[in-house]
Amino acid sequence: MTTTPTIHPIQTIRKLIVEVIDARDLLPKDGQGSSSPYVIADFDGQRKRTSTKFRDLNPLWNEKLEFVVTDPRTMDAEELEIEVFNDKKMGNGGGSSRKNHFLGRVKLYGTQFAKRGDEGLIYFPLEKKSVFSWIRGEIGLRIYYYDELVQEQIPEGATQETEAVTQVVESKRPQVTLVHEGDRFPPDIPLPSETAQETAQYPPTVIVEESPSPETVQPEHHQIPPDESFPMARPVTQTEPSHFPPEVRKMQTSVGSMERLSTERVRVLRRSNGDYAPRVITSRFTGESERLQSYDLVEPVHYLFIRIVKARDLSANGSPYVKIRYGSYSVKSKPAIHRPGEPSGNPEWHQVFRIGYNRLDAANSTLEISVWGGTSEVFLGGVCFDLSDVPVRDSPDSPLAPQWYRLEGGGNDQNSCKVSGDIQLSVWIGTQADDAFPESWSSDAPYVSHTHSKVYQSPKLWYLRVTVIEAQDLHLSSQSPPSPTTPEIRVKAQLGFQSIRTRRATSNHSSSFFWNEDLIFVAGEPLEDQMILLVEDRTSKEAVLLGHVVVPLGSIEQRLDERHMASKWFPLEGGAGGGPYCGRINLRLCMEGGYHVLDEAAHVSSDFRPTAKQLWKPAIGILELGILGARGLLPMKTKSGGKGATDAYCVAKYGKKWVRTRTITDNFDPRWNEQYTWQVYDPCTVLTIGVFDNWRMFSDVTEEKPDYRIGKLRIRVSTLESNKVYTSSYPLLVLLKSGLKKMGEIELAVRFACPSLLPDTCALYGQPLLPRMHYLRPLGVAQQEALRGAAIKMVAAWLARSEPPLGPEVVRYMLDADSHTWSMRKSKANWFRIMAVVGWAVGLARWVDDIRRWRNTITTVLVHLLYLVLVWYPELIVPTGSLYLFLIGVWYYRFRPKIPAGMDIRLSQADTVDPDDLDEEFDTMPSTKPPDIIRVRYDRLRTLAARIQTVLGDFATQGERLQALVSWRDPRATRLFIGVCLLVAVVLYTVPPKMVTVALGFYFLRHPMFREPMPPASLNFFRRLPSLSDRLI
Repeated sequence: MTTTPTIHPIQTIRKLIVEVIDARDLLPKDGQGSSSPYVIADFDGQRKRTSTKFRDLNPLWNEKLEFVVTDPRTMDAEELEIEVFNDKKMGNGGGSSRKNHFLGRVKLYGTQFAKRGDEGLIYFPLEKKSVFSWIRGEIGLRIYYYDELVQEQIPEGATQETEAVTQVVESKRPQVTLVHEGDRFPPDIPLPSETAQETAQYPPTVIVEESPSPETVQPEHHQIPPDESFPMARPVTQTEPSHFPPEVRKMQTSVGSMERLSTERVRVLRRSNGDYAPRVITSRFTGESERLQSYDLVEPVHYLFIRIVKARDLSANGSPYVKIRYGSYSVKSKPAIHRPGEPSGNPEWHQVFRIGYNRLDAANSTLEISVWGGTSEVFLGGVCFDLSDVPVRDSPDSPLAPQWYRLEGGGNDQNSCKVSGDIQLSVWIGTQADDAFPESWSSDAPYVSHTHSKVYQSPKLWYLRVTVIEAQDLHLSSQSPPSPTTPEIRVKAQLGFQSIRTRRATSNHSSSFFWNEDLIFVAGEPLEDQMILLVEDRTSKEAVLLGHVVVPLGSIEQRLDERHMASKWFPLEGGAGGGPYCGRINLRLCMEGGYHVLDEAAHVSSDFRPTAKQLWKPAIGILELGILGARGLLPMKTKSGGKGATDAYCVAKYGKKWVRTRTITDNFDPRWNEQYTWQVYDPCTVLTIGVFDNWRMFSDVTEEKPDYRIGKLRIRVSTLESNKVYTSSYPLLVLLKSGLKKMGEIELAVRFACPSLLPDTCALYGQPLLPRMHYLRPLGVAQQEALRGAAIKMVAAWLARSEPPLGPEVVRYMLDADSHTWSMRKSKANWFRIMAVVGWAVGLARWVDDIRRWRNTITTVLVHLLYLVLVWYPELIVPTGSLYLFLIGVWYYRFRPKIPAGMDIRLSQADTVDPDDLDEEFDTMPSTKPPDIIRVRYDRLRTLAARIQTVLGDFATQGERLQALVSWRDPRATRLFIGVCLLVAVVLYTVPPKMVTVALGFYFLRHPMFREPMPPASLNFFRRLPSLSDRLI
């Protein structure tokens, strides 16, 4: 029997394109001052070669190499190796069999490949193959991938069979429907406590307008009458349910174990900050492990999950709903929906519930699920489950398939005649690692929309560089007063809330005006905004618009390196002259992808990767954070009856990824037990964790209630040992107007999974911290701080549009938006930090002074002997110093930190801060204080500035005295100085330098009985030198 082949598209093939454009400044290797380079690309076992360019150190190829990606799912882990060689056959040694000269290589990974349409030309510096290689130059590549549909011939019979199977699969696939949830019952609105009112007083913030978030349904709690009991649930099919074999469950705990965890004793380390210092807490997660296990940093908590899918053949009713009862807990689902064209007796819910599960209490408990009419409250049937038969699902098992169960009526039910149909559901026991956990309706968090755990992503931010070059044919206003000077023409650029104005233009006494000025903005994806540039004549008091131009951000070219971008002329429109042509302006626009857009302070940043994904390096490890819980939180609100309460949730931020735990309502000792992971690209980064009190779940669409801060801490990744679990308790500290306050403690488990001595990890410590463009075309400090403020606003506005929203007050607190504001406390802290840094020099000076004064005769004699050895054998100075530093490092290994450090109150000067300094720190800008208080603060600042002024004057005086040695401002002093210099030169030319060094050293270390108490002559001579202070007015 023959079959007819049929063309049928069944496969998608991904292709990787490597465009080798050119290379620059290659190393000559042919012995004649040049090279004949060619390129070999190796990807996934496929090797491609370009042509050879004869004797060219700056070759231009413009060749395209095509590769097939074997498995697109693992493309990110694949490596592309580009190697450049010198072809010896093109040189004098044409017949030589020796290997071609190596000119450099570039290693790239799949994470750096761009999709077609997003690619750009990138110049990669050529790397060495070994330590002894001599390589220079860079190569320009354009790398991208795309998916291509491939048609395959298959027999007709096989085609029919495949289509039949596809139809069966599609008929059984659950349909996904968008459900608009109804109104929820508003909870009792609590009142903020005194502590919460203090924490709500943030520094001045920027208000970001946002659209109100949609309302969500609150699960209603109902008690099913005791006379409604159902027989045990049985599937619709006649076959018995399969019995699960005994299995090893690695996350099984009971309530008793949880109670033991909550009553663990805490071992307190020796510390200087008392109750404000982090503590080590005992845990079963200790030691080092090279093997990564999922969700092993937190204590597993078991839940009973119920997935309600749909029903069929129910009695006709409006919008039925489902009631779930387990023990004393009862919950009501949202009203059902009906698909168009489906019978009214086939409603759908597609909803998951989770209930706290206790293995001991569940032994004699049952789970009852009933269906009720939406408006008539008519009982439509129910099922009952014995919890001893409910299966346990451990991640990463696949989701449990829902089954059809026959609805049964109660024994004493009067409406048993209306009971009919089946319900499709699944019930299982899982933990917080379950896939259904984030979206399930919880018994401990009824206000679903604002209490779920969520993962957020910061928007992709770009620096937009606008170079205003020149404007021509401007129609100047005739109303401007005549002026012999050039008119004051300026360009104002606007992008959203950002606005920058150029300086005054220069002119060559014609109709052309020149600026050549760079304006930099922050732009966020999707690039749907428009850049507006206004040309204004500000010669008179009133600015006159000479024209404007609107540029969509999507039309601006992206640049990933420092290559030159061509400028364009844009016609101006809408000038005061009213004509169709108002002149033109020359602009150079580009989206800078080679910079990292800072939204955090540089010293506490969690990411330094550039915007362009093609420039990212591969990750070096995984950062795992287990948020265990909190202890002893203070009440943040007052509910009905005057009872204090706290509804706490935790937020963690690292890189572009934000995570938010679920909200534990009305609990001063919440236990989250949630675990999250991040990829680490640079170990010298900081993880930020904050705890907040949830107020948005009590707000409606007409008002906005900000969440109150409870505390924050930072953990630097580089301080973590590789593959070691740190389980610690950290104090939650908040600085209020009344002073420092401890709001509670948070318990965390942290692990940095990374090979200890991976060469790439060690090499990172010798590479620049920021991307390459920050050093080729650096940004000013003030400019970078202004751009950071714009980036924070954009991130806050982006996250506020999520569901549930992450409020602007949370984002600003996590990103330290007010870190640049003036604070007397921070100034004192920085001063004492400087004193601590130079403390080692002060200690060394005191030790030398003790040696000179012969406080310890034995030590002084030993120093004399060591000095003689080092002078007589100077080649031992560097090795001895290196060995001494090595021994110091080994000695201090005993005192290394046992846990990652948290917030230090003494370093922050928070324990001794003056109340007036705190009041000034929390003041707004501009100040809202009375004039008398502002005058006192201004006088205090003047006093502080006077001291700084004196110190700066002393530094300048010492420098001017050094200059006066040879400047002849004091002729006698200069004659003495140059005479002494001549004498020293003659002595050193005639006397061996070792003898002079020994004599000077012994003279410096002479016994006090041979030393006078007065200052030496050299110091007296220096202090008598003139400075320029006598010329100051």
